[in-house]
Amino acid sequence: MTIDRRTFVGALAGPVLLRAERRWRAALAHQSPRHIIDGLGEIRIEYDTALLDEIRASGLTGALVTVGNPALQGATAFQDMADEVAAYERHIATHASRLELLRSGTGFDRAASAGRIGILLYTQNASPLEDDVDRVAVLRQLGVRVIQLTYNTRNLLGDGCLERTNVGLSTFGLEVVARMNTERMLVDVSHCGEATSLDAMHHSTAPVVVTHSGCRAVFDHPRNKSDQVLRTMADGGGVIGIMQLNPYLGPRERNTLEEYMAHIDHAIDVAGVEHVGIGSDREYKTIPDTEAERLRLEQELARLRPSTSTGFRWPFFLSELNHPRRMETIAEALRRRGRSAREVDLIMGGNFRRLFGEVLG
Repeated sequence: MTIDRRTFVGALAGPVLLRAERRWRAALAHQSPRHIIDGLGEIRIEYDTALLDEIRASGLTGALVTVGNPALQGATAFQDMADEVAAYERHIATHASRLELLRSGTGFDRAASAGRIGILLYTQNASPLEDDVDRVAVLRQLGVRVIQLTYNTRNLLGDGCLERTNVGLSTFGLEVVARMNTERMLVDVSHCGEATSLDAMHHSTAPVVVTHSGCRAVFDHPRNKSDQVLRTMADGGGVIGIMQLNPYLGPRERNTLEEYMAHIDHAIDVAGVEHVGIGSDREYKTIPDTEAERLRLEQELARLRPSTSTGFRWPFFLSELNHPRRMETIAEALRRRGRSAREVDLIMGGNFRRLFGEVLG
């Protein structure tokens, strides 16, 4: 049998190209952060295996997810949260090869080694506690590991960021923070008002987290944090996750990845690279840029109390990050801005991995 020159050269080149591709993939793996953790990733229970696999392909190794509607109060808030905890337990058990429910910060290592996304459960309002500090231990027993003290408005603990007043923690709020420290649960102040945030940081014996927010010095919005909060958080060993919600990042109708990166840069300048991470504050599926989707979201926000539909601006997402593999986009943007491999590792997940390990055990 005769072989023409092109076939002969191709046969020789095949193994060479294969070895080159393996070296390229090995180099890429070496550059990728060991941990890519989203401080608020919202991986929904309706996600199917195809979407979960695409999210995993981005390198995501962990995320906080919200259980319970933060706008609810009283016994309804507790039951709603408990029902969602049970729903997530079922969902994660169904996808045990892809997801893992974590009870500790060190569990991220095990999940990452197994190729699974580690999930920590988080409630965005302390309202499920009602007026009973012993409920902190109940939430922990249910599997919740992070509690946000207030959600936009005032509750029994303190003021939210959209409240008319700006007071610190109540006596009950101080008791809750102390009990969370005892139970090794992480205190979050993302939606809290300025005084409540600072009070939590001053009185907590463990680092306090801002899982999803932005920088007020970059864009002056109540949902964003002042430089004083950023410095105090960093002094205590905490981490801020920079959120990706378009209306809170800049004044434009459609802000871009550049505005998002400006918040990351500023947070690093003020708090230090060891205290900045990613806290998306949105789910991982692609959101259709349609009028129907805009109306659906506006109606959803109108049901919150107080309504956050006032001043509503569409889209809620950034176009460049509106896809399941957005963490890859952010990591590449950090590299283009001259961030070192160590800095990328810390921002993309190393800082949250350290914090969760320190506080949760």
